[in-house]
Amino acid sequence: MRSLPLPLALTVRVLPVAVLACAGWAWTSGPMAEPAGQPAAAPHATPTPTPTPASKSAPAGTGRTYREPPEPCAAVPAKTVAALVPKADAAGKELSAADRSLRRGCSWSALKGYDYRWLDVSFEIKESAAAADTAFTARGKGDAASGLGDGARVAVALTTNDKQDKREAVVTVRSANALVTVTYNGSDFESHGAPAADEISKGALRAAGDAVAALAAAKG
Repeated sequence: MRSLPLPLALTVRVLPVAVLACAGWAWTSGPMAEPAGQPAAAPHATPTPTPTPASKSAPAGTGRTYREPPEPCAAVPAKTVAALVPKADAAGKELSAADRSLRRGCSWSALKGYDYRWLDVSFEIKESAAAADTAFTARGKGDAASGLGDGARVAVALTTNDKQDKREAVVTVRSANALVTVTYNGSDFESHGAPAADEISKGALRAAGDAVAALAAAKG
């Protein structure tokens, strides 16, 4: 029963999430993140998924189908953002990157009542499809996801920190010489629980479909 306004105790519980949100990739899909599906501390963690094949098609030589990433904050339509991250600013916030000609990303996060959601999308451009395939193969484990690029996987994990659960899905896609990574997670700060695995997985795959479409539109 939600009979009280957002109390001080809840504000304290939200604070670590807000701080982590500012860290962008360092918290979720970035270079400093924990490997997908392998949380550092997860008393209720889901079993580690079975590894899947690297991709469904062989890399095509050294060609560069994609020269640079698309605009990341425009890659996910406002309709998708509203559905996955209620109350978030549809414009998103671009994540910092050392070389924006090779890597760009955007994040959306919001607290609606007691429910917190985070979404980020990143694009990486490699020198060739072979290089992208090597990077895709090296990035953790997951279940195969069909209909996305030349190869895709999704990994879902449940972690617990200070008695608060967080469920997160990471979708990794290879399309020619580009990699697309989508991270979607959420928590309920009233129940200390987390959204269902199916909800988080489907949300991440929906955003990944939008991101891959945006990448294809920027081809050339």
